[in-house]
Amino acid sequence: MALVLLVGTLNRVMIVELGVPASLVGIMIALPLVFAPFRALIGFRSDHHRSELGWRRVPFIWRGTLVQFGGFAIMPFALLVLSGQGEAASAPAWVGQGAAAIAFLLVGAGVHTVQTAGLALATDLTPQASHPKVVGLMYVMLLLGMIASALIFGAALVDFSPGRLVQVLQAAAVATLILNTVAMWKQEVRRPPRGAQPPALDPSFIDSWKAFCRGDRAVHYLVIIGVGTLAFGMADVLLEPFGGHVLGMGVAETTRLTALFALGGLTGFGVASYVLGAEGSDPNRITVAGGLVGVPAFALVMVAGPMDLIGPFLVGNYLIGLGAALFAHGTLTATMNRAPKDQVGLALGAWGSVQATAAGVAIALSGAFRDLIKALVGPSGGIWGFDAIASSYMLVFGIEIVLLLLMIAIALPLLRRGQSGRVDAAAAAATDSSDADAAQSGAASVSTRSSSSRASFDAGPSS
Repeated sequence: MALVLLVGTLNRVMIVELGVPASLVGIMIALPLVFAPFRALIGFRSDHHRSELGWRRVPFIWRGTLVQFGGFAIMPFALLVLSGQGEAASAPAWVGQGAAAIAFLLVGAGVHTVQTAGLALATDLTPQASHPKVVGLMYVMLLLGMIASALIFGAALVDFSPGRLVQVLQAAAVATLILNTVAMWKQEVRRPPRGAQPPALDPSFIDSWKAFCRGDRAVHYLVIIGVGTLAFGMADVLLEPFGGHVLGMGVAETTRLTALFALGGLTGFGVASYVLGAEGSDPNRITVAGGLVGVPAFALVMVAGPMDLIGPFLVGNYLIGLGAALFAHGTLTATMNRAPKDQVGLALGAWGSVQATAAGVAIALSGAFRDLIKALVGPSGGIWGFDAIASSYMLVFGIEIVLLLLMIAIALPLLRRGQSGRVDAAAAAATDSSDADAAQSGAASVSTRSSSSRASFDAGPSS
């Protein structure tokens, strides 16, 4: 719901109905991304949070919900002052700009906090074998929620007025509070610390981050996430304009591209959940498969321009949604599987930080690259016989193909390592089983030491 409001509904309302300059709208929409790099810190704090009820994740979800509620509650009034209409015409410009910035920052802080703590809670509650299904379910519900929210907001704002804007945004604030409360109700088990041993001193964030980076190719995974998100994210704001500028599609036709992209995403999440549900499946293979689907998808979009064919363009849109879903599912599942038990929030926060920051940078770079290439080519120029507009779009899509190939090249060593890792794990399990049999026939003290060894071995890959 918040994503639909920020990226879709309010984007159009601010520019068209309220007459806010597009550059200022872009800045406001991008403000929530300021908190994306702090998701790792949020996850770290939730890992080590202590409360009298024994909760770790729920307090952060609740705080994030309240912050998001506050942002939506003041946002309609801030936007009306920002537009300078009516009685706000005499107010200084900085009042509206500052109030709107605070509202968007509050919503962004709330969204990132709820998402990070929510993912950590989902990882805590589910066994590793269920992670693929959980990730697929979360993404599918996200898409369905976005579709339902878009339809509801569209119907509510048909007859736009300042009063209706206030009603819709404050209703969204109340809905956020209710839905998040229902979602987290009785999800985290209460473990009161009364009578427990005093906990050890918590490590600092810097120490925990250094330990996390020294983990099993943690930085390698983050680079894969960043490069792949850049590749897929640059298409978000260019596909519909490409259809209108190059292929001459109408507004209604290009709007349907979002539905086609979402259909590809639903297919990708379903396929990834089914494949990764099998025992011994490697999520890194799904990540690479997303890139392998994305390369021909962008090639089809590029081919559609000079050939003036809408069919390949539509197929390319569907495949881009499919590839992006496979990539997102694979990286998130791998992160959940690899997260150390005492650093679940930190690991998922790092994933969210890189993913959200790369997505924001991709959106900014795509428009900048497109305008820069168009200016360099000139109105009378072109590349490979195409005009400046078509050439600018096609070169950006070509950059995305290069980024996808780079992501695949970076991820391939993980596939080879994953195969040997499964063999080593099987051999270790067999050795551990024989040790257990020997321990049962040995002395009690030997049995005790063997049990401790098995416990540390079981915790090894996930700690």
